[in-house]
Amino acid sequence: MADQDFIYRISTEQEWQEFQKNGSSFGGELDKSTGCFHLSKLHQVQMTLQNFFLNTKEDLYLLQIDPKKLGDGLIYEAVDDVNSFPHFYGQGRTFVPLPLDSVVKTEKLTFINGNFTCSFFT
Repeated sequence: MADQDFIYRISTEQEWQEFQKNGSSFGGELDKSTGCFHLSKLHQVQMTLQNFFLNTKEDLYLLQIDPKKLGDGLIYEAVDDVNSFPHFYGQGRTFVPLPLDSVVKTEKLTFINGNFTCSFFT
């Protein structure tokens, strides 16, 4: 599977610990209030980080996710004229935790010179 075939989750330290402890996560407040997990394609990750995570004091992790493990609960939705983002709702749009077994690889993000970085971006 090529890197562009994966989808990505920007995860906080607290959420990553929940994944490791429970084998899944219910995500953050935004995910719970909207009833879906907000995910990105690789080329969208930097934009999402800059728009929503720039002032985050908590350590962040980038989770590489195999979309095939999410089944038909994964839906791509247009947010504007050029961007369609993946969202995980769960089967039948029933909000369920994101399973750890869908995560292929995880890396801690580093913030350097105004940008987030990790090996996924190289």
